[in-house]
Amino acid sequence: MNFDIISPKTKNELLDTISKNKEKNYCFGAGYTDLINQFKSKSDKELLVINIAQLKDKSFKGIKLEKDYIEIGTLTTVSDLIDSKTIKEEYPVLFQASNNLASAQIRNSATIGGNICNASPSADIASALVALKAVCCILNSKGNEREEDLESFIQGVRKTSLNKNEILRAVKIPNNILKSIYSGFEKVGTRKSMEISIVSFSYHFQIDENKIIIDAGISIGAVAPRIPFAYKACEFVKGKQFNQFKDKQKFAELVVSYSNPISDIRASKWYRKEVLSNISKSIFK
Repeated sequence: MNFDIISPKTKNELLDTISKNKEKNYCFGAGYTDLINQFKSKSDKELLVINIAQLKDKSFKGIKLEKDYIEIGTLTTVSDLIDSKTIKEEYPVLFQASNNLASAQIRNSATIGGNICNASPSADIASALVALKAVCCILNSKGNEREEDLESFIQGVRKTSLNKNEILRAVKIPNNILKSIYSGFEKVGTRKSMEISIVSFSYHFQIDENKIIIDAGISIGAVAPRIPFAYKACEFVKGKQFNQFKDKQKFAELVVSYSNPISDIRASKWYRKEVLSNISKSIFK
């Protein structure tokens, strides 16, 4: 493959680069942990890489605390998420997913935007963010921005809703409305963190002083062409007392209903569904 690289330093340079090259075959690069492997498999003769790793715009990087949400820039690394006290204490599902991703070297390079835009059904970070009801902030070459729920932004394997002249600038996560949360990330692979998920399960519950679940977010990874949000399972647990929840089987059935796994070299369709069912039941101790 032959490819050229352009490295804009400012947002205006980035938008100008996108505008001038919108008719070309191009992609964005930052941490390159996924992109390097794609280079090896692509048959395109010409490719332009718009390298945003050197971008000096604060709106693309870092974790910002706002009144109603936190905003995470697309260039924020997985290590940045792990090092954040806010992420660790208030969004354990995202902290645990980050901590389970690959090796320390890869976590230092891999960006949140890359994990999302790679659009893999087994993407750990994206799965956690779907459970947290994350919203994508999408910037176009004219400087206009639109927002879209992450769940619909990822449309299938290696497919997002990004238009040719757009880039993912950041994601927003709604603030917790209660202090008491039950949140986590479960991952099953043939090995620990270095392995791609066979099944992943992300959950984020908010619980009031009477132990009643008043809000829930659940997503499942590596068991469908995209990362679904398990709406029916979330509605089923809302209003129920967390520490006395008994109907684990029904809950698991509702979660599994959102799956449509394949059989491949790593696991069979039957095995993935069984694992997902068991994980779903196990989160209620």
